[in-house]
Amino acid sequence: MIKHLEKRFNELVAQADGVAATKQTKYSSYSGSYEEVDRDQLLGWCVKARSLLASACGRESEHFKSFMEAEEPLSFESNPTRLSRLRSVFLAAKEDFEGGYLLSVRNLVQAELFSTELEQARELLAAGYHIPAAVICGVVLETNLRGLCEARSLATGKLDKMNADLAKDGQYNSLVQKRITALAAIRNSAAHGKSAEFDAANVRSMIEEVEKLVADWLS
Repeated sequence: MIKHLEKRFNELVAQADGVAATKQTKYSSYSGSYEEVDRDQLLGWCVKARSLLASACGRESEHFKSFMEAEEPLSFESNPTRLSRLRSVFLAAKEDFEGGYLLSVRNLVQAELFSTELEQARELLAAGYHIPAAVICGVVLETNLRGLCEARSLATGKLDKMNADLAKDGQYNSLVQKRITALAAIRNSAAHGKSAEFDAANVRSMIEEVEKLVADWLS
């Protein structure tokens, strides 16, 4: 996903340059000579750039809001000037995205990482190794709880304590807290080699539940 968005940023920078290259000097009996880029191409680029910023930065980000403001034409402003202003906002967003300074970028990186780890757990389970699969899944769960605690300025520590603190702080309700406790119990049994306390079906369900929890937390 990250590479896909980076590629799209680069494509739209090139497209903005292409729109700028359509600039022509025109004449109006009302305003005299003026410069203009192709209006349809400019509109199309704005739509695509706005969509990318919504995905990469979020609709509540300063980058998206600034782009929306920059789209509004000023009095007696030529559209090449407006394109230049929009391009500056877009490049600032591109720089922050590629530098990893956006929350959405960190979330995307985490999502990709956890998706990879959960896929490893699935592969181990499919190969008959349900104990290490449960351990990996438990690590994903605990890492996410730690991240949630840090985001809410809560102390990090043992999984049960973080789980209780997050529920108390309103991150999720008591039902989710109890389910996390049950998932953690499978992880603990796996870590201590107590294979009689759970089976492959429990681990399969564990992976699915952790995946859904992580997706909700990172959205």
